[in-house]
Amino acid sequence: DVQLQASGGGLAQAGGSLRLSCAASGFTFDDYHIGWFRQAPGKGREGVSFIDDSGGTTYYADAAGGRFTISRDNAKNTVSLQMNSLKPEDTAIYYCNAHRFSPTRPADYWGQGTQVTVSS
Repeated sequence: DVQLQASGGGLAQAGGSLRLSCAASGFTFDDYHIGWFRQAPGKGREGVSFIDDSGGTTYYADAAGGRFTISRDNAKNTVSLQMNSLKPEDTAIYYCNAHRFSPTRPADYWGQGTQVTVSS
């Protein structure tokens, strides 16, 4: 079975840090680009950060740039999101997503989400 298990969320104070992890199983991990998305109460889901299948290319949304760092370990089938200088507006459920870009075998998987709450 395909699984994306997000963990590491919790309660942090403004200015603090959290490290989210996404553990994958059931598919060929290094065939997939990985993204972190978040959804705040009453808002739509938004992309936060992405990393390509090799880990060589990363992307950050404006809201995350300079504070968050995404990384992956293809040997361990994990992706991490280090979040520093947290702000109350970072409060959301964070989801990891695995996406394979393929004209013949596209695929897309979502994890269950982990709650991040940042207090002011």
